[in-house]
Amino acid sequence: MFPRFTRRLAALFVSCLWLTASAAQITPAEYLGSYTWSAKTPGFGGFSGLEVSDGGRGFTAISDRGALVTGRFRRAEGLIAGVDGAALTPLGNASGGALSVYLSDAEGLAIDGQGRIFISFEGAHRVWAYHSLSRADPLPVAPAFRAIPNPNGGLEALAVDAEGRLYTMPERSGQLTRPFPVYRLEGDTWEQPFSIPRSDGFLVVGADFDDAGRLYVLERGFSGFGFRSRVRQFTLEGDRIARDDTLLSTHTLRHDNLEGLSVWRDAAGDIRLTMISDDNFQPIQRTEFVEYRVREGL
Repeated sequence: MFPRFTRRLAALFVSCLWLTASAAQITPAEYLGSYTWSAKTPGFGGFSGLEVSDGGRGFTAISDRGALVTGRFRRAEGLIAGVDGAALTPLGNASGGALSVYLSDAEGLAIDGQGRIFISFEGAHRVWAYHSLSRADPLPVAPAFRAIPNPNGGLEALAVDAEGRLYTMPERSGQLTRPFPVYRLEGDTWEQPFSIPRSDGFLVVGADFDDAGRLYVLERGFSGFGFRSRVRQFTLEGDRIARDDTLLSTHTLRHDNLEGLSVWRDAAGDIRLTMISDDNFQPIQRTEFVEYRVREGL
């Protein structure tokens, strides 16, 4: 018989093996690569929302200083190798004027099948539509938005489903164990069809749908020394979460402050998760595009 200490070490070893196997089963996303993007354009940085288009060749991003940028990826063997043609355009307010500082904190980005642009803002928590970037079309404001107590914990994530319905989530839920509410715009009314569980200190920062109707949520954790990232995939059945899968969960400092997420299908038929980091306009941080692949059927 093993001495008690040896038995405990053996049990710990077996537990570690089990946890490693479990993590491998629930984190099927495969890291593909990162690209650090820099530019001397005034106002460059602070990117919090992302949409990838044209089979992974085009992109749109928003800055939390109230600007939108569109550009093209240069790819080498399918991986991002450069950015071309990127131009920042300031967003207008509802009267066609410039956004004030208080109103400019754009966080979530969604573009529907007709090319309409939707942006969620925190501070003054709201969602605005843009047919032209010079003038906003404000959408209804839910009473729940006005009740968000934290000016820096508002509508961080925004996504649009195949039916053109908008979904938004606050960065913070108000308590460490309280689920994050998910709001959906039905006509002129925001409803809360479901919530997503909160765990491990992660906060919601981005969201998107894939072409199969699954909801993906990007989450961020901050240790005081660096950032962690997690992406979860939610399979929905009506207004119910039928399945919750963790696709990736990174350790501190693996990436910068990833905040924007775009989900798309590549030429091989696999799901791509493309993310962008918010450098907070700080020289010690960086703007990076990060890509993972999820092979279907695994």
